[in-house]
Amino acid sequence: MDQREEFVRLALATGTNKKELCRRFGISRSNGYKWLRRYAAQGRTGLADRSRRPHRSPQRTEEAMEAEVLRIRAKSNGAWGGRKIAKVMRRNGLEAVPAESTITEILRRHGKLEQRAAEHPGPYRRFERAHPNELWQMDFKGHFAVSRGRCHPLTVIDDHSRYALAVDACGDERDMTVRERLTAVFRRYGLPFVMLMDNGPPWGDSGAQPFTSFTIWLMQLGVRVTHGRPYHPQTQGKDERFHRTLTAEVLSASSFRDLSECQSAFDAWRQIYNHERPHQALNLDVPSSRYGISPRGFPEHLPPIQYGADDVVRKVDPNGRFSFKGRHFRIGKAFSRQSIGLRPTLQDGVFSIHFCAHKIGTIDLAAADPGLWTCGQREDALPTGSTGQPQQKIETQV
Repeated sequence: MDQREEFVRLALATGTNKKELCRRFGISRSNGYKWLRRYAAQGRTGLADRSRRPHRSPQRTEEAMEAEVLRIRAKSNGAWGGRKIAKVMRRNGLEAVPAESTITEILRRHGKLEQRAAEHPGPYRRFERAHPNELWQMDFKGHFAVSRGRCHPLTVIDDHSRYALAVDACGDERDMTVRERLTAVFRRYGLPFVMLMDNGPPWGDSGAQPFTSFTIWLMQLGVRVTHGRPYHPQTQGKDERFHRTLTAEVLSASSFRDLSECQSAFDAWRQIYNHERPHQALNLDVPSSRYGISPRGFPEHLPPIQYGADDVVRKVDPNGRFSFKGRHFRIGKAFSRQSIGLRPTLQDGVFSIHFCAHKIGTIDLAAADPGLWTCGQREDALPTGSTGQPQQKIETQV
């Protein structure tokens, strides 16, 4: 401002060579005469910098379209970006939907974008089952406080479609609580072929004992149980990613009084997640476009356990042991009072152990070192038997 004002005052002096003055101030003649015109019209204020923004922007997005972008963004609790919002707008039948980059600029112009931390570079080994209900992933999201206690969100998703089968607000993580919630899911959607879960209770014991009364119940229903690697949450990557979305779109900007209020919010969001929210891993389709209920219905009463004519059936005692060929084996208290089947294999002296239709381990009667072994336990943590008698090692299938 000071230099412009000095230039103008010198230029207005009588006899000043304006062309030479522009050269000395290092500006073009057009700029010099521009400052003189502005000074003559507005005085010193005319020498201030002006916005270069055009008076008209014919290609700028209409206000109604920007309002729709912001409305959809708000519906996702500020979690959806340009790609998802554009997909929803096209699906809603809007004409002349802005480009994804334009929508991103609209969000940035309205202060709706935050700087995100860099994603983990990976690479991860990704997998996806070919059909719905081949595999369900189940886990508890980290619990959080409500005004009256704590909420433990139980989530169940279909691996193929990412369909959210359950987002339940539980008051604890106990066996019977999970069975009750999962029974309702089974009644509505049917039974999966396999369920993937971590090693914590109620479906495991940190890798030391993969079979619990809960997983025994699933096996009786004909559902194969598989566990992720201990301390390796990437195995359940889809459910872990689902938890991030749940946090971003529901939990981060909400507070709840009780479990009932949590459940109402979860139910409303699950509808959006399954039927409205475009999923990037599904080419921006919604999970419901790829999901269908299981043909395997839920039996209200557990079916009887049946084994083949060549199987040797043994009853597990209350301490989780059974006897065979004059020897004693420990299989775990989860199988207490259950019947198991021992089936000879092609290898002499080796028998496979079955519970219902599931192979759960093998025993080798010809083993040179019959060490004490609990079904599923690590070899670096062998327990001591209460009777002091050696018991045959069982190799488990988990």
